[in-house]
Amino acid sequence: MPTKTTKKTAAAAASRSEEAESALKELFVDELKDIYWAEKHLASALPKLIKGATSEDLKQTISTHLEETKNQVTRLESVFESIGEKAAAKKCLAMEGLLKEATELLEDTDKGTEVRDVAIISAAQKCEHYEIASYGTLRTLAGTLGYAEAQSLLDETLAEEKNADSLLTQVAENYVNEAAASETE
Repeated sequence: MPTKTTKKTAAAAASRSEEAESALKELFVDELKDIYWAEKHLASALPKLIKGATSEDLKQTISTHLEETKNQVTRLESVFESIGEKAAAKKCLAMEGLLKEATELLEDTDKGTEVRDVAIISAAQKCEHYEIASYGTLRTLAGTLGYAEAQSLLDETLAEEKNADSLLTQVAENYVNEAAASETE
């Protein structure tokens, strides 16, 4: 027969476990708000990168990812819904900085050059790498918290981000980097 001490210990352990899960859920939701803001702002910034690009392959790659990004915003709203939370954005300082840097790269490179395309690829890949890290963490946390639907949705977005990064690398390696190297001032 369990003693009072054993029951108290079990109750205390259960309470600590609930607190830890609550704190982890709070972190998870906070990180969702962060990436939600990031995706919404990226969707508004990508058209500037498309407009600034010279290479048709680069324009097409970023245009395709713009459509994916818009879908990712909607998918994040589904993630919020799947865990019983209202979709809300929290300013993402990392993405804000990355997008500011992208704007500076556009301003610091000459229009119509392959060097500008290299700068655009660099800026876009920095954003992709941030998103890959964020979605990888969120997917893992969703699994830990038992949010199977959220985990599946986040995994879908993670795969898209990895693919976008790979496509940007292909554009750089297949043409843009070599063309930029042969440009003269």
